[in-house]
Amino acid sequence: MGDFFSAVVDVISSETAYINALTFAVFLAFGATGEWVAERSGTLNISVEGMLLSGAFAAAVGYEITSNEIAAVAMAALAGVGVSLIQANMSHRLTANQFVVGLTLNILVLGLASFLDSEIDPGGHRAGSQRIPLLADIPLVGEALFDRSWIFYLILPVGLLCWWSVYRTRWGLELRASGEDPQAADVSGIDVNKRRRQGIYVVGCTSGIGGAYLMLAAVGQFEDSLVGGRGFIALATVIFGGWTLRGTLAGCLLFGIVLSFRLSLPALGHELSGDLLASLPFLVTVLAMTLFASRVRAPAALAQPFVRGLK
Repeated sequence: MGDFFSAVVDVISSETAYINALTFAVFLAFGATGEWVAERSGTLNISVEGMLLSGAFAAAVGYEITSNEIAAVAMAALAGVGVSLIQANMSHRLTANQFVVGLTLNILVLGLASFLDSEIDPGGHRAGSQRIPLLADIPLVGEALFDRSWIFYLILPVGLLCWWSVYRTRWGLELRASGEDPQAADVSGIDVNKRRRQGIYVVGCTSGIGGAYLMLAAVGQFEDSLVGGRGFIALATVIFGGWTLRGTLAGCLLFGIVLSFRLSLPALGHELSGDLLASLPFLVTVLAMTLFASRVRAPAALAQPFVRGLK
């Protein structure tokens, strides 16, 4: 037990641990912010894992073709939207089971990305950092916050735009109504399934950008194991946050710290079971789901397909 607390103290006092924590937290936040929008509309979008991976691969290919980071991020966003188009239309036009569609898409994207990566083999690239003088020199957190790639800071406008759209626009009001009482929304003249499809397009776009962030700003080289199940952790943060954006982002930070803890321990010379460390983020996810899933209120019509005239 003493070794464990010693390891915790070492991680807390390590500047690299803060950098890793915010890297993971921002990556999760790109997926989770869009997922929050989709779930407020009544859609449980399981395919966020595939959207993140498609964005990462598209960013690698995009930079290989254009040698331009902005173009690569744009292509990543389009790739995420491409996956979301399939999810949205199968879920809310063909009324296919949302879970089955999401899981199938995740497997499909993983297979396609693996095949295309072996065929195209895009080169690697890592975006440079923009260091903010003085602020970057703050002990422990300065470099983690103020010496990052421009893609890192995209989470700020993305988060603000999603919050504003959901809470300050008529579109957002209709979207939330579709997630709470789709029958009443339909009677009011709202196209429920259209709003739900649009919610999924949002998560496709933000997840695509998240994949680009992971590829271009964090790792620098594409592998089909790049996302590694973290899309499901992004899903859990929405539940952890009680379907509020503030709580969702707090969950991203918590899970970012856990992922950083796992990564930092071996680097600091602490030898713990590799299997235990690998399972730690998912163990925390299960615990968070157990603790918070029954204490928060989900949108009333979450994961319920809407067919006009049927309850």
